[in-house]
Amino acid sequence: MENIYGDYETTLHSVAASLTARIKAYADAHLAANGEKLYDHLSWRIKSPESMEDKCRRESYPLTTHSALKRVHDAIGIRIVCLFIDDIHKNIEEIKKLPGIRVFREKDYISAAKPNGYRSYHLILEAEDEAPDIEGNTPGLYFAEIQLRTIAMDTWAALEHELKYKKDIRHPELISEELRRCAGELAACDVSLQTLRELIRN
Repeated sequence: MENIYGDYETTLHSVAASLTARIKAYADAHLAANGEKLYDHLSWRIKSPESMEDKCRRESYPLTTHSALKRVHDAIGIRIVCLFIDDIHKNIEEIKKLPGIRVFREKDYISAAKPNGYRSYHLILEAEDEAPDIEGNTPGLYFAEIQLRTIAMDTWAALEHELKYKKDIRHPELISEELRRCAGELAACDVSLQTLRELIRN
């Protein structure tokens, strides 16, 4: 089939670039006012058409542009990696203040980690854009998923992803248990670093 995004792939890039620019703007303003970074780094991507098709198949959605833009909510993916846990919540507050943004869904995997040890905070946003969407809304409404993590959480997720997609792994149960243990240790480290930051500030 043709690109599942149809004529909307360019618009998705525009929406993602606009949203990340607005995030950078409030972070720059905070840095100028307080001398503190709200995050360490930020990245974004548009899910590849092939990955989007695979996800639609897994969810038993039709392989259509409407499914890609309206039924799946992470065509646009943004990752914000922070130094401290509190910074995650500060970014969430700022994102929710952005005009033309509605929180469609949020999942807190920091307070309640996934069984495998994964920790992150997920926001599914519905963002307005001047370009009409596939349902004819003007301004158009486009979904974006934002994942907010500490550096420790991000490092763990990268390692878990690397091991998860290795083929012919020996002792997978042992590796999974060790990953859960490491996740717990890194979470404790994040809490300790947050405490140290507060002690230094006070």
